[in-house]
Amino acid sequence: MNNDYLGKVVYSKAGRDKENCFIIIDVIDENYVYISDGRLRSIEKPKKKKLKHLSVTKIVSDEIKNDIILKKQVNNATVRNFLQSVCTNKEV
Repeated sequence: MNNDYLGKVVYSKAGRDKENCFIIIDVIDENYVYISDGRLRSIEKPKKKKLKHLSVTKIVSDEIKNDIILKKQVNNATVRNFLQSVCTNKEV
């Protein structure tokens, strides 16, 4: 598993969630990841998405990434608050 993507902020390039802001919470393989926005796509029910349909930014939440790696409980409110502070769109 490539942990380089964990905790990174991404924007959707395709699908009904196009241009929305998410955070990568799990890497399935080199093509697929699970993303969450802490609201519609919660941590408990993330969206499976192809990496080619995502625009990956350089923004990383080290707190969320470390919690995922250490198998700690990640809170939806934490994800929402982080995305609201870094994303430019209003859909977060």
